[in-house]
Amino acid sequence: MYNSQIAEIFEEIADMLELDKEKDRKFEILAYRKAAVTIGTLQEDVGDIYRKRGLAGLQELPGIGKSTSEHIKEYIETGRLKKYDELKKKYPIDFARLTNIQGLGAKRILKLYKMLGVKNIDDLKRAIKAHEIRDLEGFGEKSESEIGKSIAMLESSGGRMLLGIALPEAERIRDAIRNSGLVERVEIGGSTRRMKETVGDLDILVISSKSDAVMDFVSRLSEVERTLAKGPTKTTVRLKIGLNCDIRVLEKSSFGAAIQYFTGNKDHNVKLRQIAIGKGLKLNEYGLFDKKGTNTVTGSEEEIYRKLGLDWIEPEMREDRGEIELAQQHKLPRLVQLGDVRGDLHVHSRYTDGANSIEEIADEAAKLGREYIGMTDHSKSEYVTGGMTDKEFEKYFAAVDKINDKFDNRITLLKSSEMDILKDGSLDLQNKTLDSMDYRLAAVHTSLKMDEDEMTKRIIKAFDTGYINIFAHPTERIINQRPPIKMNLDKIFEAAKDNGVALEIDSFPNRLDLSDENILLARKYGVKFAIDTDAHRTEHLKLMRYGVSTAKRGWLTKDQVINTRSLKELRTFFKR
Repeated sequence: MYNSQIAEIFEEIADMLELDKEKDRKFEILAYRKAAVTIGTLQEDVGDIYRKRGLAGLQELPGIGKSTSEHIKEYIETGRLKKYDELKKKYPIDFARLTNIQGLGAKRILKLYKMLGVKNIDDLKRAIKAHEIRDLEGFGEKSESEIGKSIAMLESSGGRMLLGIALPEAERIRDAIRNSGLVERVEIGGSTRRMKETVGDLDILVISSKSDAVMDFVSRLSEVERTLAKGPTKTTVRLKIGLNCDIRVLEKSSFGAAIQYFTGNKDHNVKLRQIAIGKGLKLNEYGLFDKKGTNTVTGSEEEIYRKLGLDWIEPEMREDRGEIELAQQHKLPRLVQLGDVRGDLHVHSRYTDGANSIEEIADEAAKLGREYIGMTDHSKSEYVTGGMTDKEFEKYFAAVDKINDKFDNRITLLKSSEMDILKDGSLDLQNKTLDSMDYRLAAVHTSLKMDEDEMTKRIIKAFDTGYINIFAHPTERIINQRPPIKMNLDKIFEAAKDNGVALEIDSFPNRLDLSDENILLARKYGVKFAIDTDAHRTEHLKLMRYGVSTAKRGWLTKDQVINTRSLKELRTFFKR
């Protein structure tokens, strides 16, 4: 898959162009950044799009013009990009990694390079250790400390990749193997199947009588950088996206045990083996064996759970958080499914920082089977996104009404805003504007470093206005980059319940906020949830599956998610 490499290169080009003071490159920089977001969040391989539909197919993607499509073509065909190589000679800096450090943009990175010779994270760590950064103009001791903390957070991820990048790659490899004609069955396992927010490697399990041919086929896949180990039952390859992938060929009778073994986390699997021992059985990745050494299952994962006296447990739940005990008692919750979702309540258009028109969004959402969609462009305090004033919202809502009339009953657009909760807990829009909305979605975007007590009071004060219906990406974390804001979650969840505020599960792969752990905590308070995409272009509407999987990891049922309701039922929920 070329998506992550090309997106990273485009972002680096934009960073380097931003440093060119000889001419105004604002629109060129914006073009590369838009292209990077499009390609980076695309679930289909951009290489496949080019091979099937050429440059015209690439230019159909939002934010991809003639120049950027030519660049994509050049990289796919040659593995290099001349413009990027030329800029790197001028700026031999690892922008891709350094810009992941909170508080470092292109201009600050250039200053660190010119003043301290910082080219990469190792250089940056050296400068922090020597306390050289605090003396630079525009930095200081606090800034140096925060950069150090951000590096530690990045490194604590252990090189794990976002699910939103790893899963599409795993699916492409799975589908290529499935379509090879060499296998009877192929499935994805591991933490990817559990839909964990980050992935350390990929596991793919195969049933085939042509093991050698399967391993040869996998080694030649375009996604593979090199083969690390190759054998008749297991091959390990290094993928171009930066992950290792294990492919295992299994006997049909062992497949159910293997997919169970290579899905559940360690603690989940240990408990299952203990249950098996208590029944005089032995469970491992090859099967469920009786005292005579006979495999008692025929290859079905469900059969293993049943023979151990448990209901089948959905993969997302297999983290040893009490799911095994519930399965023994036949009390597992019926988890929410992607097909249960009827609408998306957090979407952005060109009116602020989105890439598509309201009409384009409505059309794509209707194609995906959504019954309703909430238009939630930003309020004025988010000036970097082009946030709108109260007066501008009047025009925005008029445009929404016009599109509603055009689409008739095909889909219903709801009027809202991703409204700022200001530092003092007040709201960023006038009551008159809020009253004209179908519902109100609010978020914290500024002053993220407030202490826990202040932040908690700020959010609860906003809830107490009675205007907020959905609290968007509640903890403001960015996975592997920005920690959650400090707040008393118990008090926040209690206030949400008291004020009828639904907590959002933001489906964007680098957010997934609320996290599964926080969902498990919040559900104890009886709050409701909204699973939204936070889409900034039509392609993002397909990210809903990541939010649903996070909800499943948090054990949510359909009834606990407000956008599984009909439009009439949803409007009732929004009424105070």
